[in-house]
Amino acid sequence: MKILFIHQNFPGQFKHLAPALAKAGHEVVALTLRVKKPGDWQGVKVLPYAVQRKQGQGAHPWVLDFDTKVIRGEACFNAACRLRAQGFSPDIIVAHPGWGESMFLRDVWPEARIGLYYELYHISSDEHLGFDPEFQAKVGQAEHLRIRLKNLNNRVHFPVGDLGISPTEFQAGTFPPEFREKISVIHDGIDTDHVVANEGARFTLPDGSVVTRDDEVITFVNRNLEPYRGYHIFMRALPQLLKERPNAKVLIVGGDDVSYGARPPKGQTWKQIFIDEVRGRIPTPNWSRVHFLGRIPYDQFVTLLQVSRVHVYLTYPFVLSWSLFEAMSAQAAIVASNTAPLHEAIRHGETGRLVDFFDGDALVAEVCALLQDAEARAALGRAARAHVVANYDLKSICLPKQLEWIERLYQTQAGTVGD
Repeated sequence: MKILFIHQNFPGQFKHLAPALAKAGHEVVALTLRVKKPGDWQGVKVLPYAVQRKQGQGAHPWVLDFDTKVIRGEACFNAACRLRAQGFSPDIIVAHPGWGESMFLRDVWPEARIGLYYELYHISSDEHLGFDPEFQAKVGQAEHLRIRLKNLNNRVHFPVGDLGISPTEFQAGTFPPEFREKISVIHDGIDTDHVVANEGARFTLPDGSVVTRDDEVITFVNRNLEPYRGYHIFMRALPQLLKERPNAKVLIVGGDDVSYGARPPKGQTWKQIFIDEVRGRIPTPNWSRVHFLGRIPYDQFVTLLQVSRVHVYLTYPFVLSWSLFEAMSAQAAIVASNTAPLHEAIRHGETGRLVDFFDGDALVAEVCALLQDAEARAALGRAARAHVVANYDLKSICLPKQLEWIERLYQTQAGTVGD
């Protein structure tokens, strides 16, 4: 088969599937904004393209999001046309539609079967839209309309995709029935052979000191440190947590940018805003035990999880992070927010402990209880890993299901361009 992948940050969620298809002997090509020059990655021919058009001036704020997606869709359409002119005609196209790139691909290759990675449908109910009143306080009727319009991209893609894939039941369940019936729930997969417990793990901190399993290490990981992932809740819990656990070291991973949700005031970062909020309540000796690591290479990240005694994971009702499952695979004891996405991964008291997202006192209590109870930590860690191995293992479960999905997509009759 000839298979084309589309992802603005390739490989993204396709980092296992694309090379597996190439290894199986298929001709695999990827179009992406990530690179500047053509290259080969694990047997995948990676081709760059660029966005030329700038976002329009004077557009209504509610449609700015869709405007950026149409711009990217046009750029990808032009790149696809160039590929077609060179004689490339894919049997299958697999795309992440979240940034709009795949919007016009059926116009280029009407006979191709198109599979889409359905990550999230934006819900405008108060339960989702007003989840965190501190940052979503002005939820009037107009805000509901704006969020509804964010789904224009999803709606435009509905006639484009023949089949869909989504990593969790929660994420798939956000889509309306006419989307949901096309979607197979298959996680991207966790390499549980690589992410394992390691009693001999040693993690070097920026100051040159080393932490091991003998140290009382608490970990918190986000792609970027922001409210959507509970960074503000965790930071506000730090003064009490550091006071109650005088030997604990807190290791925080994440960038200064924004992945989801509102941006901070101009010239500021959420990271520094909440450091400034709590710093005055944390004595300097205690603050010296808090280490901001920024973004770290993957192998260092795995080692970080291996030295963690308690891993904290908080999120709005939103997509689940790979880092949660990787922490579980490394047998970390998890304290997580009792929000809907977590219910597939964490069974309270069995594979982790759940606390109300906003209850900092409960968060501190659960973390401290686990730090004091090695037997409970070990039991939770074993059960967490067993759950990941049984449900999210890359080699035995997820990748085979993804390859089956590809075969099913190939057997599907290609759709037609929607009006």
